[in-house]
Amino acid sequence: MIKNIFVEKFSHKTDSELEHIISNKKSYTEEAINAAIILLEKRNVTSSELEKAQKEIDIKKEKKVIGVNKTIGLKFYSKKAIGIATFIGGPLAAGYLIRENYLALNEPDEGKKSIIFGIISTIIIFSGAYMVPEHIIDKIPSQLLPFIYTAIIFWIVDKIHGDILNQHKEHNNEFFSSWRAAGVGLISITIILVGMFGFVYLTPDSTDIYNKELIKFSTNEAETLVFYDHLDSNQTYTLTQELDNIVLPKWKENIEIIKNTNQIENLPIELLKQNEILLEYSELRLEVFELFKKAIIEDTDKYYLEIEQIHLRIDEKLKKLN
Repeated sequence: MIKNIFVEKFSHKTDSELEHIISNKKSYTEEAINAAIILLEKRNVTSSELEKAQKEIDIKKEKKVIGVNKTIGLKFYSKKAIGIATFIGGPLAAGYLIRENYLALNEPDEGKKSIIFGIISTIIIFSGAYMVPEHIIDKIPSQLLPFIYTAIIFWIVDKIHGDILNQHKEHNNEFFSSWRAAGVGLISITIILVGMFGFVYLTPDSTDIYNKELIKFSTNEAETLVFYDHLDSNQTYTLTQELDNIVLPKWKENIEIIKNTNQIENLPIELLKQNEILLEYSELRLEVFELFKKAIIEDTDKYYLEIEQIHLRIDEKLKKLN
């Protein structure tokens, strides 16, 4: 132990002079203050200043105990390494590396929570980004999203393991290399990309769904337009039955088909505009066939002009569609 030279030097000082030294820390060195405390303790002096000084020494001792190398022999991923892996591979990589640090600390339950957090965060972030319209995504810098979630993960790591990792570093203990963390990031982004491509290819495209519905529309249209071929040859009863059982129901169905396709997510704007025309066209078809029914039942030509006008409007819609 190194001898405190101030103990001998201050031995002639009175109790009040020693108390003055410990109460004026800015004017004396730590060694001088410690010497004054030692001398007062030897003299069995009790005072508020001495008690205060003794408490401060105890606190310093506790801090030294806290600073003991508790993580010697353990190996962690540093905050920097986790940040690199996160930037490359997203929260999934972060969750895995944080889990590895928890396992090193023998906290497997917390490790499970971190990997679950990583998986859920990844799903939310990348599915959310996928749902943002392309014209908006194009305006956002490609590096912005990785910077944001990397900064958030870095903050989380600092909160939960910052002190441990800092002490581990101060004691020159071993860390996993940043290259290893980057490798985890690459594996993570590969998993994410495979999942995204699988989702894209397995999930029906909005245009494909629309086209399937339009096939039903066209089939209904074809089955009803043969009515015009039957006008001159079929009897009144047959024509009204055809209108009631086939023609009118199918055009009502076509109207519903168009309304339903308007609800398809991410439907291109050109198809939405086409739907406006198709809806008007379908309503005109329904209207003209209802007039045909009236004319046939009443056995009259009084609806002829109105029917012709509707046909002209139908032709206009067909020209727009073509």
